[in-house]
Amino acid sequence: MNLKHILTGVILISSMLVAFNFDGSSEKNELLMKLVMKQLNDFHYSPKDLNDDLSENIYDEYLKRQDYSKRFFTQEDIDKLEKYKFEIDDQIRENNYEFYELAKNLYNKRMSNTKIYYEKYLAKPFDFTIDESLEYDSKKREYAKNEKELEDRWRKLLKYQVLTRLAEKLKEQEKAIEKNDTSVTIKELSLLDEEARERVKKNYDKWFKRLSRQTEKDQVSTFVNAIVNVFDPHTGYFPPKDKADFDIKLSGKLKGIGASLNEKDGTIQVVKIVPGSPCYRQGELEVDDKIVKVGQGDEEPIDVVDMPLDEAVQLIRGEIGTIVKLTVKKVDGSTKVIPIERDVVLLEETYAKSALIEKDDDKIGYIKLPKFYADFKDPKGRQCGRDVGCELDRLKEEEVEGIILDLRGNGGGSLQDVVDMVGHFIDEGPVVQIKRRSDENYVLRDKVSGLVYDGPLVVLVNSFSASASEILAAAIQDYGRGIIIGSNSTYGKGTVQRFYDLDQYLKGDYSEFRPMGAIKLTTQKFYRINGQTTQHMGVVPDIVLPDSYSYIDTGEKEQDHVIPWDEIEAVNFDKMKNKKFDKIIERSKKRIKGNETFGKINEDALRRKKNKDNTSYSLNLEDYRVFRKSIEDEAEQYKDIYKQERDLEVVMLDEDAMKFADDTLKQKDNGKWIERLEQDAYLEEAANVVLDMIN
Repeated sequence: MNLKHILTGVILISSMLVAFNFDGSSEKNELLMKLVMKQLNDFHYSPKDLNDDLSENIYDEYLKRQDYSKRFFTQEDIDKLEKYKFEIDDQIRENNYEFYELAKNLYNKRMSNTKIYYEKYLAKPFDFTIDESLEYDSKKREYAKNEKELEDRWRKLLKYQVLTRLAEKLKEQEKAIEKNDTSVTIKELSLLDEEARERVKKNYDKWFKRLSRQTEKDQVSTFVNAIVNVFDPHTGYFPPKDKADFDIKLSGKLKGIGASLNEKDGTIQVVKIVPGSPCYRQGELEVDDKIVKVGQGDEEPIDVVDMPLDEAVQLIRGEIGTIVKLTVKKVDGSTKVIPIERDVVLLEETYAKSALIEKDDDKIGYIKLPKFYADFKDPKGRQCGRDVGCELDRLKEEEVEGIILDLRGNGGGSLQDVVDMVGHFIDEGPVVQIKRRSDENYVLRDKVSGLVYDGPLVVLVNSFSASASEILAAAIQDYGRGIIIGSNSTYGKGTVQRFYDLDQYLKGDYSEFRPMGAIKLTTQKFYRINGQTTQHMGVVPDIVLPDSYSYIDTGEKEQDHVIPWDEIEAVNFDKMKNKKFDKIIERSKKRIKGNETFGKINEDALRRKKNKDNTSYSLNLEDYRVFRKSIEDEAEQYKDIYKQERDLEVVMLDEDAMKFADDTLKQKDNGKWIERLEQDAYLEEAANVVLDMIN
């Protein structure tokens, strides 16, 4: 039975929410659920059948949201809840909410009990000489069998958190002694231990205080989102709240350092580095880094694990010119403190810009496009499609023999500009197919006869090239217009989301129920002109280069409840047959196999995978310190593999050099950019491929 056939069930759901006392208004609850479910029914790309499979997914999602770390529920609790796993759909029909009420009551009881544990175990020193270990990855942990085992789990978790602080302080003191740094006060182990326990206790005091402030409204919202999120990871309900916090929750964009974050499984994860931002210019913060602490200047950093995103954002934000220190956990398990000076985003860094690569007496044009930007309010404003066309014209005037278009890290943007940009490289024809769930697919085409550039073309991508970037790469690949070079595959986000402000549906007498919040729905799906979707699998490059994430799942396939890959009928298009491409690709593969840098990058990727999977940590202080040192020593060996001189000479265009002649700041920024390009192993291989295409 499809959701569009269960609007009566929607009313049942909303009436059940009356028992939850969502915000004290049963009428508002009923109206909210009608609105949310109607949006899902009318607009979601892939509606679900109300059956046991959906019930199981809601059950799993809700328990994960309530207790991902498995620090509250015991197996005894789960046994009580298990019988409802396949009954939630029936409860929707029967206006019965036993599962939610039982789960909520068990959670609240355990939360009250576990508060005693941290107060008890942090009151006295731990014994760090005995041999015991902690499995840190919640996915690998089973629920504690009973309350006794749960208490012991808390003891180990608390011991680990004190242990890591202790190890950090000991390392800091040893470095100070080695460098004769008198600014660091050397303390006895017993005092360091006491301070570490006090710091951990303060963090838990704050954490439990936040938990105690959770209202019935918050708990119901968690359950509602457990229902909504099983449709796909990009669909969610956003309850009304303070506007500033609401915007943060929607976009995750941080004013001050310029990163997009996501709150996932109790940790704050970097999902995007904004081009031109302070952290982009600083260069050390990376996608998939997990922020575990935030410090202000030289102050003691604050733990942000299990902290809501909007609260962590308040710590990261600050006045321009001040320093925020982020302690991050890298993919390979190592930790690093990254100081970032808060500043504004330099808009120029988000725009397309070009340079010249001079290699073996040949001249190659290079265009970096950080995102697909467009000024929708001003038709004369910056449009990336038009800007790239201008850069191509400028490079043609320089008589370049080939072009490299760099889309690495480009998370997408304006769809129309993708079409315009593909049109620069083809005569005319289809670019992308877009499909709603019930409509026939429609095709966006380049309708402009003629092209801007018809020479050798390479497109650089990586696993963080998403959405619009994937459409462009796919079109170039399908037409056979150029060669795509990059990591295993692009991100794999081939869906379109739209926000629906629920207040817009409240007219007349219903206006009194505002605000209702918003719902974000997946409404469309992208397909290549060859019929395959870019969703989930992304675009697999013609030439695959190893990178740090080669053996680690990233992108859409890492998410839960993803909309799957599929294909539809291809559209007619004129593929450009280039028999030489196969030989060029084979030559590149041979070079890569014999390239020492790519060999080291592959070794580093394997190391990162091994360390990411190694999540069982010793609680013996000396053993733990030896383990951490081995991780850090390994990381040190590979830190400079991306910073080596290459057989590349990169220069700015004369016009740009003259433009920045009187601006020392821009000269410095561009100098750093050129230096990074000249050390870029991926760009070097892209240039080699272009040379093969030329010759």
